[in-house]
Amino acid sequence: MASLREGAGPLRIVRIANFVAPSSGGLRTALRELGRGYRAAGHEPLLIVPGERASVRDGEQGRVLTVPGPLVPGAGGYRVLADRRRVARLLERLAPDRLEVCDRTTLRWTGAWARRARIPAVMVSHETADGVLRTWGLPAGAARRAADALNSRTAHAYARVVCTTRWAEREFLRIGARNVVRAPLGVDLVRSHPGLRDPRVRALHARVDEVLLVLCSRLSVEKRPGTALDALEELRGSGVRAVLVVAGDGPLRGRLEQRARERRLPVTFLGHVADYAELGALQASADVCLAPGPCETFGLAALEAMACGTPVVASASSALPEVVGGSGAAARDTGEGFALAVRALLARPEHARRGAARARAERFGWDAAVAAFLAAHEASPGGLVRNGDETEDFA
Repeated sequence: MASLREGAGPLRIVRIANFVAPSSGGLRTALRELGRGYRAAGHEPLLIVPGERASVRDGEQGRVLTVPGPLVPGAGGYRVLADRRRVARLLERLAPDRLEVCDRTTLRWTGAWARRARIPAVMVSHETADGVLRTWGLPAGAARRAADALNSRTAHAYARVVCTTRWAEREFLRIGARNVVRAPLGVDLVRSHPGLRDPRVRALHARVDEVLLVLCSRLSVEKRPGTALDALEELRGSGVRAVLVVAGDGPLRGRLEQRARERRLPVTFLGHVADYAELGALQASADVCLAPGPCETFGLAALEAMACGTPVVASASSALPEVVGGSGAAARDTGEGFALAVRALLARPEHARRGAARARAERFGWDAAVAAFLAAHEASPGGLVRNGDETEDFA
């Protein structure tokens, strides 16, 4: 099968990712929206992800190929592509013009594979290495040294490293990497909008005189969801009648529910909210959205809340202050810090803070994100995609 000219005409862009949540999550959203954008630009996106069993499915983001992969212990449903030979054979069969990789730990070997195959490969940095290592308990100095070593190997293995924010870019610039480009993610400004605000949804969770806080997050250690409960306790202790609704699931849910009961905190755990309109109504009806994850490199859930007109309090340690700008607030990674930031936001007139949140979100449309990612691939729109049965019987 003849390959397409590099950078000219339609390209087959094979994307491969680990740690994709089974039903939701920022990475899943980004993969879907970028795939849709690649198709609209005339390219042929294919996505390889781990799952319980092998399957091939065609959808709005292109063809999705699921390869059986084991569960990661204690990760709440995450799976990984553990069989390198199987994945390598699939990549050879797909014959990509470009390779896009979303996992710089267990999938870093794909950089060497792409180099041998003379295929331009891009690694997308959806998390900071030192941030994740620190979150899991490694001392700051050791985390930085380990991250620098990992990032040096990553930068060497791929033609380009894509970072979604300046904050995420810093750890690569620190080691002198010269192949780093920045490409922001986006938000669906049509599906997420202030018109989703629903008095019935708000009344379901909070009384008229109460402040409704929302946390939309995976309940795992790197997201630090416990900070939201600590902030709620601080607010109520200072006389602010606040309640918290948690939309999301994960390995820490049981522990968080127990903490809420023991401290008698008014927290509602909804679990995973699959319906986009239901989640949007919750985000739009809240007074403040909390984003306590200290190693977030972009924060799609927070951006969705802003698109719904709800301001965000984000960890000052993360990239989110860069995303929310002056429309929200940055907080120290403590319950007290988040409580102070919530009070500061609530002190602003409601129409002003909601308008500012929406205006800020409007800077992050998916069209611009797709264009930036295609530029990282040196890909241009246009043309017909290739046809073939290379994905049949891939398992």
